[in-house]
Amino acid sequence: MYQIDFHKQSAIHFIGIGGISMSGLAEILIDEGFTVTGSDAQESALTRHLEAKGARVSYGQRPENITDGIDVVVYTAAVHPDNPEFEEVQKRQIPLLTRAELLGQMMTNYRNAIAVSGTHGKTTTTSMLTEILLAADTDPTISVGGILNSIGGNIRVGSSDLFVTEACEYTNSFLSFFPTMEVILNVEADHLDFFKDLEDIRNSFRLFAQKLPKEGVLVINNDIQCVEEITRDLPCKIITFGKKPGSRYEAESIRFDELARASYELKIDGTVVDTVTLGVPGEHNVYNSLAAAAICMELGISLEMVKKGLKRFTGTNRRFEKKGELGGVTIIDDYAHHPQEIRATLETAKHYPKNKLWVVFQPHTYTRTKAFLEDFAESLSLADEVILADIYAARETDNLGVSSRDIAEKIEKRGVKVHYLPSFDEIETFILENCIHGDLLITMGAGDIVKVGEKLLGL
Repeated sequence: MYQIDFHKQSAIHFIGIGGISMSGLAEILIDEGFTVTGSDAQESALTRHLEAKGARVSYGQRPENITDGIDVVVYTAAVHPDNPEFEEVQKRQIPLLTRAELLGQMMTNYRNAIAVSGTHGKTTTTSMLTEILLAADTDPTISVGGILNSIGGNIRVGSSDLFVTEACEYTNSFLSFFPTMEVILNVEADHLDFFKDLEDIRNSFRLFAQKLPKEGVLVINNDIQCVEEITRDLPCKIITFGKKPGSRYEAESIRFDELARASYELKIDGTVVDTVTLGVPGEHNVYNSLAAAAICMELGISLEMVKKGLKRFTGTNRRFEKKGELGGVTIIDDYAHHPQEIRATLETAKHYPKNKLWVVFQPHTYTRTKAFLEDFAESLSLADEVILADIYAARETDNLGVSSRDIAEKIEKRGVKVHYLPSFDEIETFILENCIHGDLLITMGAGDIVKVGEKLLGL
């Protein structure tokens, strides 16, 4: 594998530079003095930001974008072998690195490299960590999978020996990382277009945990089924959090304010040490905050700074994000696209002021939809009324004979009112005709369903 010399400036080209993670890595390299070029299908706020910092970005992926002088090319799992730039790179025999390999090499430059993993909750927990580290003036370098207002985007380049990033299990990309500290938030079935089954996923997380050195630290959710199969015989320090009695970090007496934001008594090693108040809604975020607190206290950050950072964190984009109000209808957008994420979001909404809870859901990928049909129906049935858009195909082309109508039929059998409206225009018209003052409407999914609420609000 090609090794980047971070003490020697070189030229790096990114195929798909506009992605949330790729753009962040590109920005870190620009700030380190590297020459950065890249390409993407279309212009975006992220690509414009990179151009303003000095990157040369081409729109449309063509062989001529691969020019003389490029030392290494970085690409993502979304780039296929028939990509014209990828083909040109191979023809010229220019070294290639995956996004994960580049990120892994970057991590070796930091004494404390923290990787936040889990089937869901990564972006929120990484953002919580960020707020605590900023409150404590640690000057970290951060790579987060969402837009965080406190750092003005998805990346922050610091000057300390502290690096924090999300670690995604898809295509086993996190196995290219070299962390000194890890968080494992949860391990559930997902990405079944790549993994064979849940056991395959669990094995991947076990391999990830094994990457920690002897002096490393693993913070892991004690509620993960058979958690000891993941932690067994690890040489590193293991810190547990969760609902299970005996977890090192626990939350007692959880209560919610009028906007569903939680407060709780933080218990460490069986003793209540203080009251923690969160700036984001939902019980699931209580457990994300326990993981963030555990990592930060292991770094020697005071409980006072942990509390300050957690209260200051008010969310990232597309995580129970209030977009606005229209005729007295509150519109919230959420990235949830896995049944457990949907359940967590709708459980959160129970504590939010409303008359009626509507959810507009756009399934993400045919593979996930087919694998979790019953689970989607069960989770979405927590809403009072459901609107289903067509499936967002993302990286897939084969529909596997499944559609949103299949979810609708299963929800209907549960006695919940459901409407399958394929197009966004139909959905917007239906909302205007049916939602009334005091209702709560959540647009939900990992695709482009956010556009529905934004169009209604004129954003």
